[in-house]
Amino acid sequence: MTPGILGWGAYVPLLRLPRARIVTQTAWLNPGFRQQAHGERAICNWDEDALTMAVEAGRDCLQGARPVLADLQLASTTLPFADRSNAGLVAAALDLEESVATRDTGGSLRCATSALLASLRGQTRAGLLIASEHRLARAGSAGELRFGDAAAALHLGYGEAVVAGFLGGASLARDLVDHYRASGERYDYPLEERWIRDEGYLKMVPEVCARAFSDAGLGADAVDTLIFPGPVRVGQAVCRRLGVDPSRLADDLAANCGHAGSAQPLLMLVHALEEASPGQVILVLGFGQGADALLFRVTDAITRAPRGLGVTGHLSLRREETEYLRYLSFTGQVEMEWGARAEHDKRTAQSVYYRKRRAITAFVGGRCTACGTAQFPRTRACVHCGAIDTQEEHRFADSRAQVKSYTEDWQAHSPSPPLMYGSVSFAEGGSLMMEFTDFATGELSVGTPLRMVFRIKDIDEKRGFTRYFWKPAPARSV
Repeated sequence: MTPGILGWGAYVPLLRLPRARIVTQTAWLNPGFRQQAHGERAICNWDEDALTMAVEAGRDCLQGARPVLADLQLASTTLPFADRSNAGLVAAALDLEESVATRDTGGSLRCATSALLASLRGQTRAGLLIASEHRLARAGSAGELRFGDAAAALHLGYGEAVVAGFLGGASLARDLVDHYRASGERYDYPLEERWIRDEGYLKMVPEVCARAFSDAGLGADAVDTLIFPGPVRVGQAVCRRLGVDPSRLADDLAANCGHAGSAQPLLMLVHALEEASPGQVILVLGFGQGADALLFRVTDAITRAPRGLGVTGHLSLRREETEYLRYLSFTGQVEMEWGARAEHDKRTAQSVYYRKRRAITAFVGGRCTACGTAQFPRTRACVHCGAIDTQEEHRFADSRAQVKSYTEDWQAHSPSPPLMYGSVSFAEGGSLMMEFTDFATGELSVGTPLRMVFRIKDIDEKRGFTRYFWKPAPARSV
């Protein structure tokens, strides 16, 4: 059976920073940026990172299901932990079986396409590949205007449910350094663009594509959509070298998202699949110290595939970030004075966390089989009927909920004041005091519909440990 893509998902943060606001604050440094003051880029809220976005993309892909997966791969160059299984934490948040094999992959902006090619070459069981990126760029740099935060997920496997069958591919490893970031550094060091175009894109991509076409038994004229994760003008030049009509270049999502690093090829692929028709051939390219090329043919199953918000849905949900300085504060590029209210120890008791890991990471509570009452955390005695040892596991992460009460607290510390918290009422019954996220000041009200999202709870700066938990956010509708 032909391996391929069974389903897809994506996540783009709610916040959008207009490039005009960046240019207004930085054009004194580089007046030429005024010509780039159009469109907007997606940015993480203060409590989002590559890991939380990966969880949301995975949820969008799986649509509440818990399929048996052989592996979960997480591709990124901006993962929060250098020595902790980031993919393992994502698997726990998705409440996957602990038998799933997890793997972090990075080191290059083509790490996602390389992982995809390797998976499809050796696919024997279903797996999940997620690419997520939260790249930082120096204030006033071209990267600050170009980058965007996002994640994409692909459910891989075999069978009649495959929506895009893998036809063939090729990989080329060549150490042309188009940019780099040394260990411990926050920002990329970019090199000269013309050299990268002439020696990199225009030489490596045609070479790897020729091998991919040969492997798939196709010619360039068969390509209906070309996924090129680079500048549009360079993409057009690549098309001419390949003999592909430049009009077949896929939307690079620059206008309202930005370039999502290693996640960019998968993000563009997800967007293309949302609009694809049976029979179309899609060429996916990856670039970074070499190049990857993969060819897919869309199947009839695309018309029956379950769909989440995907790229299109997430892009339609947006809130403009009006403060450039607040964005710099979120990324830690500007140090704000928070006062004594922010001075408290955030040490995590790892032994306690381990014992309660399913409650904390997967948001699993209990539901009484005697009276049906749901509660968090799960305990031996039911809070409603008092029955002992009658509770079965209940996952609150996928529950519908609404605001029962709320407070906007300007005295308590929050990286994005005011701190919003209150009582959340779940559809299955039960309520819990929680910290809200993604709400603007004055937007909360009693009865507001909510959804649960996996976010950063706080960061222990002294010990370099990030804690995560679930928070209620505005319910989504498109």
